[in-house]
Amino acid sequence: MALVHTNFYADTGASAKQTESQIIHPSERSVHNEFSDEAKSELLDECEKQFSQLQKLQNEILLADTESSDGESSEIVNRLSALSAELEQWQETEPKLMPTNPEILLAVGKEELQTLNTQLKMVLSSAQVKRDALKDTLKREQTWLQEKKEVLNAVSEKVSELRLESEGLSEHSVLVDMKRKIQTVKDYQSRLMDTLSDMLTDHFPLPEEQANTSKRKRTALPDPGRHLISLSEILELLTNKTLESPHEPYVTMDESFWPPYTEMLLRNGIATRHPEDSTKIRLENFY
Repeated sequence: MALVHTNFYADTGASAKQTESQIIHPSERSVHNEFSDEAKSELLDECEKQFSQLQKLQNEILLADTESSDGESSEIVNRLSALSAELEQWQETEPKLMPTNPEILLAVGKEELQTLNTQLKMVLSSAQVKRDALKDTLKREQTWLQEKKEVLNAVSEKVSELRLESEGLSEHSVLVDMKRKIQTVKDYQSRLMDTLSDMLTDHFPLPEEQANTSKRKRTALPDPGRHLISLSEILELLTNKTLESPHEPYVTMDESFWPPYTEMLLRNGIATRHPEDSTKIRLENFY
């Protein structure tokens, strides 16, 4: 145990000597170039004093460690208390000032200023990079804010227009608008019916008209004394019956229904017969 500690502190002492030599040698080179012999001698003496004090403390620690053993725990506690008190004493002790030689102070001051200057340059470079990044971020945020303001203004204007329109509407105006829409639908339906009637009249004329314009055989035509209704009238009857009495949409066929037209409606799926009475037909459901 003691041997291990001895080697450790010996290595520590060697490291301390090597560290001090690394610290002193560059200073000696600079002192050799800049300082006078008197200043150089004073600085070396101060270094020797500090190193002697460090070596003395190291020897005391080594001696105390060698004399100690694996004794009672109370001794360890006492040593810990003593070391803590010594540590507090060293922390409260004011550091010793450097030599008052102006040449030494000037050289140390120059070295400290150069180190501080290098550190400040690094801080300045980092601050400039952060400033540029913040400028870019600020520019993007300002663009985003302007876009949001434009959207907000457009939505606010739309809301104001809708509010004014809703305030201007009344029950009477809603009723008038509804009547206007209903009349528009009725007019459209009337135009569709007129167009359908004209189309059916042109392409599906009455048999009497076909007899005057065609050269077909007389045997294919109905009796001239029969009153026949047109295809558009048949469709109108079926449509009105479906709308007026949807529970009973069948229309009874009589002699006015020309059989070729009814057969055409049945074959093309426009009308369908009653399942129990073949003389009744109705308009097929188209939904």
